[in-house]
Amino acid sequence: MADTIRNRAWLAIALLVLAAGLAISLVYWPGLVTYDSVRQYDQALSGQFDDWHPPMMEWIWRCLIPLWPSPAPMLLLQLGLYGAGIAGFAIGAWRRGRPWLAIGICATTVLPLPAALMGEVLKDCLMAGALTAAAFLALAGSGKRHRVWRIVSALLVVFAATLRFNAFLAGVPLLLVIAGPRCWQSWWRLGLTALAGTVLLLAAMPVANRVLGATHSDVELSLVTFDLAGITRNSGQDVFPRLPVANPVSVISQCYSPVKWDTFSWWVDPLCPVNFDVIRAAFHAGGISPYGYLAGQIVRHPIAYAQHRLTHWNIATRFAVTGMIDRPVQRESAPNDWGFVVSHGAWLDAVDRLDMALGLGPPGWPCCYIALALGLLLASARLPSALAIRMLSGSALLYALGYAVFSVASELRYYLWTMIAGALALAFTISDAATLPAARRWQIAVVAIAPLAVVLVTASLWRM
Repeated sequence: MADTIRNRAWLAIALLVLAAGLAISLVYWPGLVTYDSVRQYDQALSGQFDDWHPPMMEWIWRCLIPLWPSPAPMLLLQLGLYGAGIAGFAIGAWRRGRPWLAIGICATTVLPLPAALMGEVLKDCLMAGALTAAAFLALAGSGKRHRVWRIVSALLVVFAATLRFNAFLAGVPLLLVIAGPRCWQSWWRLGLTALAGTVLLLAAMPVANRVLGATHSDVELSLVTFDLAGITRNSGQDVFPRLPVANPVSVISQCYSPVKWDTFSWWVDPLCPVNFDVIRAAFHAGGISPYGYLAGQIVRHPIAYAQHRLTHWNIATRFAVTGMIDRPVQRESAPNDWGFVVSHGAWLDAVDRLDMALGLGPPGWPCCYIALALGLLLASARLPSALAIRMLSGSALLYALGYAVFSVASELRYYLWTMIAGALALAFTISDAATLPAARRWQIAVVAIAPLAVVLVTASLWRM
């Protein structure tokens, strides 16, 4: 009887920690809306969707508006998926007699920066919530008797892929686990499964957009514009289609910033002469395929493209940089017509002060989370939770690496899933290592921490 009470007490502690983590996110009640989410809410109200932001999220929001016209339902949805996934992981660990792992898993929700980001109503947060729930179900659904769980997990991964076009990189490791051991028995089976998963997830967003009747906004031109501008800036040659602008190389070089593509958008002031509308008109006039055209320019100017991409990714990951690139988390909702504001108070002030301080240090450097995910992946061999660690760290790593090619801005929210999945993988690794002999434990620690140590020391020295 005493053992039963003690075991339940461990689970209660874990769930209390989870509640504390979710409470940090709820400090931003009823959900912080950014300029992106303001635009999405407007389209949710009208029912007229375009594909600049995921129409799937807008459609869900439209379904919720009659029940509660507010950001709150979306905030509760993303936190509900996230919390359910974390609770599932924790309860599973507790049932296997690993109460400290259950507490460690729940403690990942208390990390200040991810917790604050989860208080923003964004596609990144909804995607992270869906992937957290999917990751739990993928692991819990191993075995024929849990086939329904695996199906639900796969649907959640596909749903996540409708929210970000690069989400396939995060989803493929989860689909490999869902597919089961038969698909891992040889390299060719593993490769074919990964390829099939990639195709499925890449198709998810365009299919969803078409089903929902979203109009095409030429959203892909944000990435194409950013890359062509970077190539032009670094090569000194105009690589854009013919533009109605005198001396485009000089104009583009003045407007270009390796931090983000927004300097060519229509919402900046002053407006760059080479802006989104001018570039879109040039592509349409020539009947030019944006991605095909970009690929051709990359082949012609590989060094200039690499310089542009590496410079941007260095800034986005906060590796060899100085000062604050961007605010790590937002404090206020963007101006909107509906009066949506974040509730002010001492708790929000305290969370914001802490996040601003952490954002300047390693907790706010995505390069550290990338290095940690790599180290955990390398250290996972022969650990009891190897499957969970590889799935989570592999998903975190692939998703983050994808931004070396796909990123158009330097916001910390892009790396939210990498932070969450990496923290979960770390909890499993620490719990596993604690059960091993000291020599083996030190070996795992060295392998797991080595990439992070190299990145941390290098990035810190650069800032001195």
